[in-house]
Amino acid sequence: MITSTLKEKLVSIVGHENIDDSKAGRLVYSYDATPQFQSMPDMIVAPRNTKEVSEIVKLCNEHKIPIVPRGSGTNLCAGTCPTEGGIVLLFKHMNKILELDEENLAVIVQPGVITLDLTNTVEAAGLFYPPDPSSMKISTIGGNLNENSGGLRGLKYGVTRDYVLGLEIVLPNGDIIRTGGKLAKDVAGYDLTRLFVGSEGTLGIITEATLKLIPMPETKKTMLALYQDMEAAARTVSRIIANRIIPATLEFLDQPTLIAVEDFAKIGLPTNVKAVLLIEQDGAPEIVERDMKRIAEICHEELAESVQIAGTNEEAENLTAARRAALSALARLKPTTILEDATVPRSEIANMVRAINEIADKYHVKIATFGHAGDGNLHPTCPTDVRDRDEIERVEHAFAEIFAKAIELGGTITGEHGVGAMKAPYLEWKLGKEGIAAMKAIKASFDPNNIMNPGKVFAKESRKRLVVTR
Repeated sequence: MITSTLKEKLVSIVGHENIDDSKAGRLVYSYDATPQFQSMPDMIVAPRNTKEVSEIVKLCNEHKIPIVPRGSGTNLCAGTCPTEGGIVLLFKHMNKILELDEENLAVIVQPGVITLDLTNTVEAAGLFYPPDPSSMKISTIGGNLNENSGGLRGLKYGVTRDYVLGLEIVLPNGDIIRTGGKLAKDVAGYDLTRLFVGSEGTLGIITEATLKLIPMPETKKTMLALYQDMEAAARTVSRIIANRIIPATLEFLDQPTLIAVEDFAKIGLPTNVKAVLLIEQDGAPEIVERDMKRIAEICHEELAESVQIAGTNEEAENLTAARRAALSALARLKPTTILEDATVPRSEIANMVRAINEIADKYHVKIATFGHAGDGNLHPTCPTDVRDRDEIERVEHAFAEIFAKAIELGGTITGEHGVGAMKAPYLEWKLGKEGIAAMKAIKASFDPNNIMNPGKVFAKESRKRLVVTR
């Protein structure tokens, strides 16, 4: 509970105009992009600089007030839902690109910078920031850092963590620390930079990031391979990687996803096939030409019905944009859309796709599957209706079984969406009791009063593991 005295102290830090405790204002930040999670915060606070963040945190730590740092709320694990009330911290004022250092191939940004704005800025200078979450038009760098976001280019280029050189962080006691810097090498002490990236705001608040850039690829080609057999498409993914080819993008869409996306985007996607692979390669022209030729051969060997290379940049961009729109397209089908991200070793893609379809049939639910097949990260997505309690219960059982199957195949419960509140009950399935205990010890050492995004990552109760029989 935030008292009037505490509110006055917060006003003295950020000003009246940067505080909102109205019911309407709080309602806006009571949920994120995750279905079935909503909880009202006590107050919304928008600091203007790191010093103000530090002062807010000191005050909250003293009074044991929860803090939830929030970007654009596009996350899919209920990671920014204020489940225990408290303050939602917005970074709308801390949204600047502070420095573009072409000599050191680095950029320094504040957490409120929109991902696509950063991408466009560095590309205008002939440089490249590869992380590209599907929500990049509205997601913020701070959110990407907290969730360690992936994206379509993750197979070849890695995820957000792989491009973070250094951070400025406000710790739960209000101390400000800096990690890393514009350095190619730095092994001075524990790697706190990597610890905080993906920590979902549970260890501290990132107020500045130094990010690595690379040169822009010289050229790029995009291919669409069509299949009447989903397992053949999945086998193709494994064979491409086994042939020592790492495409920039290797995406999988099944027929239900294709139908929804084409109805949404209307760019002429085929909807009479069972699956497509969207494949992109970039780099030196001779390498791209060689790789795409061999990839086309593999697709045909695995019984692709058709293999087409985009003839123009516009056509290629339309294909990629259509893939990024998959969630938006599926969300139009039913009032509620539950999108997950079970991840398995690449060699198990075919087995995982088959299992998802069997599980959907078992529980009589519709599940469309798409995702970053090249790195084993599939997104089974269920259009449903939260008001239909019987169906929602079946959907929840289906996804629990999908998570269990992913782990059985050597995978994990989340490849890029994070744990948050939604996946927290399943985390012990992946880490075991000992792994959970080790992570809790880290959390307690940084945040003994548990004010930083409480209720996330660690569940009050873990789910009993399903015994999957087939």
